[in-house]
Amino acid sequence: MCGSDRAVLEIAVQDPAGAKVASGQGAYRVELCVGLGAYGGFTPSIGLVQEVCRVGLPGGVQVLVRPRAGDFHYTDPDLVAVQVNDIRALVRAGAAGVVIGALDGRGDVDRELSARLLEAAREEADRQGRPVQVTCHRAFDQVPDRSAALETLIDLGFDRVLTSGGAPSVGRGMDAIADLVQQADGRIQIMAGGGLRVEDIGRVLDLGVDAVHMSAKRLVDSRGGPGAGADAGLEITDGGLVGQAAHAVSAWHSAAGV
Repeated sequence: MCGSDRAVLEIAVQDPAGAKVASGQGAYRVELCVGLGAYGGFTPSIGLVQEVCRVGLPGGVQVLVRPRAGDFHYTDPDLVAVQVNDIRALVRAGAAGVVIGALDGRGDVDRELSARLLEAAREEADRQGRPVQVTCHRAFDQVPDRSAALETLIDLGFDRVLTSGGAPSVGRGMDAIADLVQQADGRIQIMAGGGLRVEDIGRVLDLGVDAVHMSAKRLVDSRGGPGAGADAGLEITDGGLVGQAAHAVSAWHSAAGV
């Protein structure tokens, strides 16, 4: 496993309460975003990042950088500038890492934009005098050739990639994830996520991934009214589900003697 002999649990959260639940139930780190269920996640505010960082998870807070809904082909220079500025501000705010993804017109990893975003993260981290991690999100699962894309990410200097193996869920993409783990050979961390079920965690960890990722969310009634989401409800982090996932990871470690 890349950089560690123990796989870890990452939980996607949307607020400080979710981060506290994840921490209390045994998650190693969180990925922070907003608008997760409806849109797949957007960049959170700086104030939100600062508060979640105060929770003090062992692996810190990884923050999603995504300026809009839709695809990951960013041609508008203003949207590129937004991402660069957001990355710098997020690192200053205390983020342990940023989660990015950019594809070109062919659907491959956009090398030029990815390099620019990576540079922004590394430069700001140097200014802050601490390291920062950079993860490629599931835009990776849309590329036409995952093997070639993985080599591109490694060459660019990404620390980690989140993937379901290109399948609708991790449970259906295990063969592809296993291939990615073998290809990576410790050069980049492979984190399995996307529709991950607790009952599949042991099988996924058997593949040799460095981490498993879950949203572990549930919907509660919260009526915003017209102009405020109407009756869409509120997504919260489900402590019971996080606890089950953390137990599954711990049980796997015990069984494997890790």
